[in-house]
Amino acid sequence: MQAWDMLHGNVLLHGWRLSDVSYYTTELPQYALLELALGLHSSVVHVAGAMTYTLVVVLAALLAKGHATGRAGLIRVAITAGIMLAPQPGNGIYTLILSPDHVGTVVPVLVAWLILDRARPRWYVPVIIGALLAWALVADVLVLYIAVVPLALVCAIRVYQEAVQQRRPWASQWYPISLGAAALVSVGAAHLLAVVLRAAGGYQVRPVNGSFATPAALTSHAWLVIESVLELFGADFFGQPFQSGAAVEAVFHLAGVALAAWAVWIGARRFWRDRDLVPALLVAAVLINLAAYLLSTRVVDIRSAREIAAVLPFAAVLAARLLSARLAAARLIPVLLVALLGYVAVLGRDVTAPAAPAPTQQLANWLVARHFHDGLAAYWTASVTTLSSRDRVQVSPVCRKAGRFTRGRWEAQDSWYDPAHRNANFLVIGGTASCSNAAQATSVFGPPAHTYHVAGYAILVWPENLLTRLG
Repeated sequence: MQAWDMLHGNVLLHGWRLSDVSYYTTELPQYALLELALGLHSSVVHVAGAMTYTLVVVLAALLAKGHATGRAGLIRVAITAGIMLAPQPGNGIYTLILSPDHVGTVVPVLVAWLILDRARPRWYVPVIIGALLAWALVADVLVLYIAVVPLALVCAIRVYQEAVQQRRPWASQWYPISLGAAALVSVGAAHLLAVVLRAAGGYQVRPVNGSFATPAALTSHAWLVIESVLELFGADFFGQPFQSGAAVEAVFHLAGVALAAWAVWIGARRFWRDRDLVPALLVAAVLINLAAYLLSTRVVDIRSAREIAAVLPFAAVLAARLLSARLAAARLIPVLLVALLGYVAVLGRDVTAPAAPAPTQQLANWLVARHFHDGLAAYWTASVTTLSSRDRVQVSPVCRKAGRFTRGRWEAQDSWYDPAHRNANFLVIGGTASCSNAAQATSVFGPPAHTYHVAGYAILVWPENLLTRLG
């Protein structure tokens, strides 16, 4: 919906209050291009998610290939693409394909690492990489943990080893010094661009809501970190019934987890002596991302795995670059081929499973058929219903606090709540994370004139504009 607004002239997203991540320079331009061709409807979410994940797989495979050619290069590509081939149904697909939560952020980072891997040391390489990181950082603060800090750290360590420990001329270290400086400058450039956008009347973002976890929370966090990693690799077997297809698929995907863990271990052991920047960057990014995730309050439930989405492609690339020669020398390539065929079979089984109908689509169809135009709902029901109706019904998000209903201040536009231009006369209750019930709504707005029940939702209708009653 933000991309649709950009296509219709609101390029700076004036009046929009976004979450703590804007995706302004990554997913939003992608969504805008897709909507230019396909229009505004819920299928755009699926097309964009598939497109993003495909880009991540292709870029990761290219980075894994490196300078290897022939059979060696093919093995590297197969290992990376194979590990990432079949996201786990349920939360795995939700994290990696269905939602724009940090997976798309990996695309510009992988492009930057590809340039670093393939280009010769030239003055313009740090400039390009710094620009890419700044561009991505405007969209997602996660770039700090998966790119900026790892690049600055690795370059600082390499310069110290060469110029201080081995007493080589500082001038000979201009390239890693320039790369480290570019990483640091990208933070200032991204902040400056964000300030310019705000000054020009652009969107508003909320500060990142997070802090260090308490010691008592670390045990539960550790188990969630383990399960989150398993989910990303399609191997989350926790809670799966024995002998079920889902459990078999999950256990089968443990091969990818084992390869990734082995590669990270080898990369960490070689970190201080490896002259190749890319493996060192990937090891640092994986470990920093996991450590930040473990120690923060961002670990809420299994869907919080989106915060470490970069671990999957980065670890897959490491597995290809650090293990392919070892696996070939041990004559384990036929075993890998069998595993790859198994991954393909799992993917085929998953994509042929019948799709479950979306309750919000049924709700949107009902509202359109009965000529409802403006209403309110909790965050997880509101905008998705608007999208499912192809913008023919505007359902705006509201919250309930201290006995009152208030306008949504998360992924919402100011104009949605202007009673001079909109007449919201219904409230949708039910669905995921509903913020109220019928009794609470009645206590605020009075008894509804009509109540309807559709696809598990209750639609309460009043003969007045509810926007005038919002706190």
